[in-house]
Amino acid sequence: MVEAPDPHTVLVTGGAGYIGSHTCRLLAAGGFRPIAYDNLSTGHDWAVKWGPLERGELADGTRLREVMRKYRPAAVIHFAASIAAGESVIEPLKYYRNNVAGSLALIEAMRDCAVPRIVFSSTAAVYGNPQTRLLSEAHPLAPINPYGASKLMVETMLRDAAAAHGLIANILRYFNASGADPDAGIGEDHEPETHLIPRVLFVALGKEREASIFGADYPTPDGTCVRDYIHILDLAEAHLCALKRELPKGSISVHNLGTGHGYSVKQIMEVARRITGHPIPVSIKPRRPGDPPELVADPALALQELNWRPTRSSLERLIADAWAWHKTRHG
Repeated sequence: MVEAPDPHTVLVTGGAGYIGSHTCRLLAAGGFRPIAYDNLSTGHDWAVKWGPLERGELADGTRLREVMRKYRPAAVIHFAASIAAGESVIEPLKYYRNNVAGSLALIEAMRDCAVPRIVFSSTAAVYGNPQTRLLSEAHPLAPINPYGASKLMVETMLRDAAAAHGLIANILRYFNASGADPDAGIGEDHEPETHLIPRVLFVALGKEREASIFGADYPTPDGTCVRDYIHILDLAEAHLCALKRELPKGSISVHNLGTGHGYSVKQIMEVARRITGHPIPVSIKPRRPGDPPELVADPALALQELNWRPTRSSLERLIADAWAWHKTRHG
């Protein structure tokens, strides 16, 4: 006999990671008990401060069932994944193994342990090259790299599990998570670091000699890629909004998490120079495979249906919070 779930308990896969740890903090502040499930391959035990840490592999169905039966979560927030689009082109099987096979093990464990709901960390990479200036949830799904393809496959699995097993799934398609919560002592700390803003700040800290621009010949106003950057705390808050939304059994919802405003790589460099007071020299390098020229969200549906507003996502706030964190962590 399966015990009824605890409505205040949430299992957070990848809960020791960048987005996971910030979400655990907001879950705890919102009256939930976050259980971080992480193998610590990219996450950090020091980032788990608001609930227990259970170590385990995402693909280990036996371990997942053990943890679910121990805590009886009412929902899973699923962050655990490989996330570098460029790497996915070089090592595609890693992405299908980690992201697809791992998520399949998680969904099966949820079915067996009667965990009724999942909030899934998807990505704007499922859209591929934009056909419109702003990407809405209705945009065609045509990923151009294995990372995006792996996330789209998980979305498909969730739709099928909802139809067959009554799973409730909130699919959240992220744009570019950035910033930090320096007051809580958590922030972005990947090894190796592939994201633009921390790499730029590493130059200001003296950890790297120069920042790289991968392609300056894109069809954008200044020739560099344009992305929609969202503050990590705004992103984390959207997961709580999704979790609290009442949905019937077997429901699927899909929402973009972005601001609707795009910034180029060169604009990021300019704001970082102003905030850090460092000249931040750059070098122009060839385009990376799998990088669309522009990815900017149409967030209207999330604003309307999740009652969510990104209030911290100005470029100045994003970079200032990231700078405060990295000075403390690496300065």
